[in-house]
Amino acid sequence: MSASPIAVFDLGKTNSKLFVVSSEGRVIDEARTRPVWRDEGDLRVLDDAALFGWMTAELARAVAAHGVDRMTFSGHGCTFALVAGGSLVHPILDYEQEPPAEIAARIDAMAPDFQETFSPPLPLGFNYGRHLLWLNERDGDLIAKAEAILAYPQFWTWKFSGRPVSEVSYLGCHSNLWAPLRDDFSSLVEHMGWRSRMPEFAKAGEVVGTHKVTLDDGRSVEIAVHNGVHDSNAALYFYRSLGFTDFTLVSTGTWVIIFNPASPLERLDADRDMLANVTVDHQPVATIRFMGGREYDVASGGWTKPVSAEAVARVIAAKAFALPSFAPGGPMPGHEGRFVGPAVAGEERAAVAMLYVALMTDLSLNLIGSENAIVIDGGLVKTGLYASVLAALRPGQTVHTSANPEGSAFGAAALVFDAIGDNPFVNDCAVAEPASIPGLDEYRRQWRHHVDAMASAEAVSREEKRA
Repeated sequence: MSASPIAVFDLGKTNSKLFVVSSEGRVIDEARTRPVWRDEGDLRVLDDAALFGWMTAELARAVAAHGVDRMTFSGHGCTFALVAGGSLVHPILDYEQEPPAEIAARIDAMAPDFQETFSPPLPLGFNYGRHLLWLNERDGDLIAKAEAILAYPQFWTWKFSGRPVSEVSYLGCHSNLWAPLRDDFSSLVEHMGWRSRMPEFAKAGEVVGTHKVTLDDGRSVEIAVHNGVHDSNAALYFYRSLGFTDFTLVSTGTWVIIFNPASPLERLDADRDMLANVTVDHQPVATIRFMGGREYDVASGGWTKPVSAEAVARVIAAKAFALPSFAPGGPMPGHEGRFVGPAVAGEERAAVAMLYVALMTDLSLNLIGSENAIVIDGGLVKTGLYASVLAALRPGQTVHTSANPEGSAFGAAALVFDAIGDNPFVNDCAVAEPASIPGLDEYRRQWRHHVDAMASAEAVSREEKRA
């Protein structure tokens, strides 16, 4: 068992972070950067060299300062890399770009049935198999040039260890590439002949190789490289490792991803961005999601401070509402986000945005059949009242909040500790006290009335298109 700290790179779409986690399970150092997504021709791609440069410099600093001897990765979804030899055969795509309509029509017809992959049909690159098909349409020889198709965390695992591997929690996350009930690759992988480019599996957290770190004083240090993991699945693993069993996880960041292991997969509705994720132990989990962090940023006008109860009370009394959706995907697709009622600005606009995200979470919890305890993790806890408003909206359920908002990074660390026979984390979650805000229940009723009318209109439209 190692007593040295470990380095966890938590690689988000908007923010990428390094956390140095001690053998006692505390963050003793951290650093942050913003990945650069640049235009290359008609595509938007990752500047992977810039991110790799930042990672190697921060890793060397962490090794020198803290004696780090292990590293791992937690990565955002929907992203993949095509590699051969020691390099990319194509830049890593930004998942937020839509293939041309004529290509989209062809590739979307190739998607496996929902009951096979539990991957709903999604826009942009939210099914990353869709972006693989797009690249194949652009250049039919491209994927043949690749020795391996790597999920995003496994790209970085490979970059630092030199070993290409696959990992099930990422492949199983609405990629169209995995069949959870068969615990195998999907018919799309077979049809396209991609199986030979899918590397052997390694468990998330497993040691897959080593990386040589060169320090400023000229010394070289070999550190162990542990296989990376999908970020929200890492968060689910973390709270399970703390002893939570029958619970719904609300993992918040750019996305709000809600896992309810108690929900049967038959409950999933592909038209409402419901899907099965797959745990690091290969178990399918009913999931619903929407881009809640992004929506909060857009709807709030970029508000970054906590929201006061007084501001929330004022907008409830004024009947100012935000209606879905302010970003693609989610349980209310096909609608443009908008405000109704009196105009709001500043903190009051942020209060409406916070209520919107809480109400979307509440709606999603209903859709996923959540009746057990709720654990909230991630950035939205910082808005101040989100957890207590949700607790008020769900009086029959206990709402827990994590003292640390970095569940995905801690989950990745827990997987590493698990691999070396340790578990230093303690459950320091707190129970959220329900907010006492006059008019909240009536506000929810009126918001639901608006949303139900939108959903009914959307359902009619879908049936007309299918007829």
